[in-house]
Amino acid sequence: MTPIEIGLISVLAIVVLIYLGVYIPIALGVVSFVSIWLMRDNFDLAMNLLKIALSDSVMEYTFATVPLFTFMGLIVSKAGLGRDIYDVMNVGFRKITGGIGMATVGANAVFAAVTGSSIASASVFSTVAVPQMLRHDYNPRFAVGVVAGSSVLGMIIPPSAMLIIYSFVAEQSVGDMFVAGIIPGLMLAAAYIGAIAFFGRFVPSFIGGKTADDEYEPMGKRELLSKTLPLVTLIVVVLGGIYTGWLTPVEAGAAGAAVGLIIALIRRQMTPKKFWEALIETGHITAAILFLITAASIYSRMLGLAALPNELGDIIARNQFSFAMVMVIYVCLMLFLGTLLDTASIILIVVPLFLPIIEALGLSPVWFGIVTVVGAEIGLLTPPLGISCFVIKSTLNDDRIALKDVFLGALPFAFVMLLVLILLIRFPVISTVLT
Repeated sequence: MTPIEIGLISVLAIVVLIYLGVYIPIALGVVSFVSIWLMRDNFDLAMNLLKIALSDSVMEYTFATVPLFTFMGLIVSKAGLGRDIYDVMNVGFRKITGGIGMATVGANAVFAAVTGSSIASASVFSTVAVPQMLRHDYNPRFAVGVVAGSSVLGMIIPPSAMLIIYSFVAEQSVGDMFVAGIIPGLMLAAAYIGAIAFFGRFVPSFIGGKTADDEYEPMGKRELLSKTLPLVTLIVVVLGGIYTGWLTPVEAGAAGAAVGLIIALIRRQMTPKKFWEALIETGHITAAILFLITAASIYSRMLGLAALPNELGDIIARNQFSFAMVMVIYVCLMLFLGTLLDTASIILIVVPLFLPIIEALGLSPVWFGIVTVVGAEIGLLTPPLGISCFVIKSTLNDDRIALKDVFLGALPFAFVMLLVLILLIRFPVISTVLT
């Protein structure tokens, strides 16, 4: 077989193995290693490339952003800051139809700016927002759908684990990716709020419920300050430090972790047991991401040896595909893979294939990263995988709400994400204006 044929079979084999439940880095690493061995008929070459992939991943200084931002997010979650910002948002939206849903989106957007995790957001707001919406007679599907939809903001609004993974795969600046994600993330949050207002006006049965004005007393300035100042401080330290150039992404992660720990201690929410749990979980997440990046490195080298990106570029050139057609193919591929794989898998598989084509077209890799993450995140809301939907179902543990209800409730928000994705593709300046 030719190297190209081996490369194509390898990509298909990786997708099949992941779908069958094989651990993602194992599927990527083992198949890529064997493919290189077969293509060059040289075991030593495959071993040397594996050693290079390992050393490149471990020695990369910017990888320190992963444990630092992960630790910060876990500390913030354990300190109860998610509930605080939700309470503030609820007071602001209480007089509006669907106001609790809007408050959930707003709180998720702010929470995402300090956690960077869709799973953490889905878990926190499943227990905070859904019971309250059900108590106010909201449609159960809307209640779980708005939490699922807004949870994806954790992977778009920086700091984001997916943006970090993309930056390693595409060899882009983590700081540039963080800054580029600000406007698209806020735009998606605004689009969600606008969609809820639209449903409340034209399809009220989808939302249901009633305003919660009678339950809320005006929040005093002191209480408002105590609930908002900690998160605002963290956002200013982390994103402000990166955007102004005062801090590198690694330094911002360290500063954010330190400030988050101080806030948790001041609020008396950090016990030795919780601190140890945060450290252990940070270690698990960091090791998993490092394993992913290492596997992605050997996978990229395998694709290069197989010349698959060049072959794909030649096919596009021969058929004279326009930019629009290339992006349609790319988005359709991500949406298809999103029904089978998680976000990290999609990024690791498709970016090495398409990035050379994007660069050949003179397009920004930073913009391409935002498009990739948003497109891949739609998969968090689509069956049969839909990780955020599974997290919400398992966190609620409510027999009244089936997994089908979570998926159907999240469907309108997945459609909103697709519309935002189209805007980001049509107007790349939205992603690059701040970089």
